[in-house]
Amino acid sequence: MAQVKGPTAKVWRDGTLVDWADANVHIMSHALHYGSSVFEGVRCYETPAGGAVFRLRDHMNRLIDSAKIYRLPLKYSADELCQAVVDTVAANDLKYCYIRPLVARTGQQMGIGADGVPLETFIICWEWSTYLGHAATENGADVRVSSWRRAAPNTFPTLAKAGGNYLNSQLTKAEAKQDDYAEGIMLDTAGFVAEGSGENLFVLRKGTLYTSPLSSGILDGITRDSVIQIATDLGYPVKEMTMPREFLYLADEMFFCGTAVEITPIRSVDRLPVGAGKPGPMTRAIQDRYMGIVQGRYPDAYGWLTPVPVTEAASTTR
Repeated sequence: MAQVKGPTAKVWRDGTLVDWADANVHIMSHALHYGSSVFEGVRCYETPAGGAVFRLRDHMNRLIDSAKIYRLPLKYSADELCQAVVDTVAANDLKYCYIRPLVARTGQQMGIGADGVPLETFIICWEWSTYLGHAATENGADVRVSSWRRAAPNTFPTLAKAGGNYLNSQLTKAEAKQDDYAEGIMLDTAGFVAEGSGENLFVLRKGTLYTSPLSSGILDGITRDSVIQIATDLGYPVKEMTMPREFLYLADEMFFCGTAVEITPIRSVDRLPVGAGKPGPMTRAIQDRYMGIVQGRYPDAYGWLTPVPVTEAASTTR
């Protein structure tokens, strides 16, 4: 997995840019004990015109939705959060970075109940390259079907991108790495294909591109939505469908998608090769178009990029 290249200068904390070393919380913080946080993963890319954040407003809208689902009284609007992200990237003089907006219950109270527990919002930036490594991006990743399942309906809300939701993702990732795989694919509680530990999944079979429906407990991925739009415009039929496990073994092509993983081909599942055992032409076409848009090599016909001005960021956004 790609490593963080070190701390950046500033973190946005509830309207103020503070030093990295000062962006801390107490050991008694509610989020640390009970997982009461929601977050986003966003990327800023270097383009010929400078830094640009990919689908910023969509990410901030999903952050607000996650906070609403978990009853976190977020006090910032989408406009304010978008500006805060741009200010934080600019304050750190970055043109290429990963961005982590985080809303967390902090404070020093103990107990599951959240009455009177303070809620804080942070925006953190750091340099982060390919999630599964350059070799996987170029040649494809070897993955396995995990023994861990996605959450059952009405247990906890999988549409929210919440810290506590990623506990079984950690187990899935650890299991895969222990068995020398790059990643795991989780099934839902009915045994149908869901997604990776932190990525959505697409499968090409007989000319149609398939992805799991939201009812399989997957995150409503923003990159997933981008892939659907790109694939459709490239002329590939796209269909949401509940997929049995064995559908993975019959795939002609397969890839993960997500903010961190971007578009990463899958070359084998459970030691069975996917198609020819290397990235196929459809995967390469979507990967090229996606990366071309975010890096400014292709026109941003969808309006997905938010430029980061080359100016000193304001100290606050409120």
